[in-house]
Amino acid sequence: MTNKDFADLLFPSIKSDIEFYENKYPLRDIEPGRFVTRFAPSPTGVVHFGTLYSSLISKKVAEQTNGIFYLRIEDTDQKRSVENGITDIIRDLKNYEINFDEGMINETESQGEYGPYLQSQRREIYETYAKYLVAEGLAYPCFCTEEDLENQRKHQEKIKARLGYYGKYAVCRKIPIEKAAEKIKAGDSYILRLKSLGDFDKKIKINDLIKGEIEFPENDLDIVLIKNDGLPTYHFAHAVDDHLMRTTHVIRGDEWISSLPIHLQLFQALNFKFPKYAHFSPLMKIDENGTRRKLSKRKDPEAAVSYYHEKGIPKEAVKLYVMTVANSNFEMWLEQNPTKGISDFVFDFKKVSPSGSLFDFEKLLNISKNYISHLSKEEVYQELLTYTKEFDIEFFNILLKYPEYAQNIFNIEREQKKPRKDYVMYSTIKNEVWYMFDEYFSGNLNYIFDKVNDKKEISEILKTYLEKYYVFDHDETTWFEKIKELAISLGYADTKEYKLNPTQYKGSVADIAAVIRVALTTTNQTPNLYQIMKLLGEERVKERLEKFIK
Repeated sequence: MTNKDFADLLFPSIKSDIEFYENKYPLRDIEPGRFVTRFAPSPTGVVHFGTLYSSLISKKVAEQTNGIFYLRIEDTDQKRSVENGITDIIRDLKNYEINFDEGMINETESQGEYGPYLQSQRREIYETYAKYLVAEGLAYPCFCTEEDLENQRKHQEKIKARLGYYGKYAVCRKIPIEKAAEKIKAGDSYILRLKSLGDFDKKIKINDLIKGEIEFPENDLDIVLIKNDGLPTYHFAHAVDDHLMRTTHVIRGDEWISSLPIHLQLFQALNFKFPKYAHFSPLMKIDENGTRRKLSKRKDPEAAVSYYHEKGIPKEAVKLYVMTVANSNFEMWLEQNPTKGISDFVFDFKKVSPSGSLFDFEKLLNISKNYISHLSKEEVYQELLTYTKEFDIEFFNILLKYPEYAQNIFNIEREQKKPRKDYVMYSTIKNEVWYMFDEYFSGNLNYIFDKVNDKKEISEILKTYLEKYYVFDHDETTWFEKIKELAISLGYADTKEYKLNPTQYKGSVADIAAVIRVALTTTNQTPNLYQIMKLLGEERVKERLEKFIK
């Protein structure tokens, strides 16, 4: 029996040869230098931060070269796939405006000339290439059971040999074709393995776009190509798919970097052109014990992309942070180009840290509040409406009731050279502005006074202010002059005089303003008091101060 006959026995339903697929999926008609990248997740759960990182970078490098970015779903591990997993991936990425030129559009459908883009729908393609390897004498069926493999592993551990199915331990590769054919005809269960021609004692060098040149032992493992359920392993499927989809650059986490010798050998065995690889290190975190560890999906809520949606951190701010982590020069570039965005920046693999970066949540929040501070009042209002409609329907209805008033609140100290940065994320805005709405400013309120906290003194300040110094229809300068007159009349001084002679006065005009501020808002931490009072209006200011005095 020849290898070709044996291949026909293993794959009787496969009538096409690999030339059929080479012609069906020809080289892409794009100019040299354009990248074809992909995002290829498994539908196994929530989209995490590393997923966002790799997809954003893959999209970025494709866009900046006028290339192609596609979505492929790798679902060959059926046991790990979850219900609606593909839908969730597409939804979460769409929330971050990560759209694809080709690929999956829902759980079963895809668009693009190089599909299908769901691996479980490409079974016939994998079998065709597997049949080719068998016919070339480069693959064979393995009949070892799980128990056989476990016993072999224990033996290797006992004698301190390198673990794996290779060399003399690859017992099934020694089975003659005729005997293997008899087992197949008898219905024996098997998997298909690569017949490695590698030598572990030889070294190979592979250039990674992030890690640089890396030296590995040549692969000599007879890796599994097709599992006993008929589906391919990741190694085999990704090689076939990246070749037929004409991927030029593969960007992924460095947990796969040790697999490069396997992948190189597969590409060589199949006569495929080896794509360029870029392996990024995982984001690290300093935990409560001071230990540096990987950002964990299990331990860290911020590892899930949905966390930022729930907190109301703008998606654009999250993407800006990702780019800051990804390229060391991005932050400085952004400072020098404040009116530009990610699409204007040129990503450079040489600027990616080979050892990975620390995940800095505080820095992300700083980027978030800086981003929000540069939005218009209308943009803040619309974004907050979208957020509260999902997460705080009561506040949503209040915002909907007072659109112009709410926008004016958000505009306090916004349209100036250095806008105020109170709003860290949309989930915290209510805590910053609640006192501006009568619906919340009622009941037993907790007033937090600072330096002036004697009740009689506070009462005297507010009564005197209302009786003698309260003016409304004036500009901010006139308004503040009245506050200064009030302060001086009660034994306080202006700021400069108080600094020169602090023991001669009860306090400064700032302390007087603080009393008015707290009486109107309950807190001393607010934006411009004059603008707050103008928005509240004359009658509401009087009402709040009089109510507080009572």
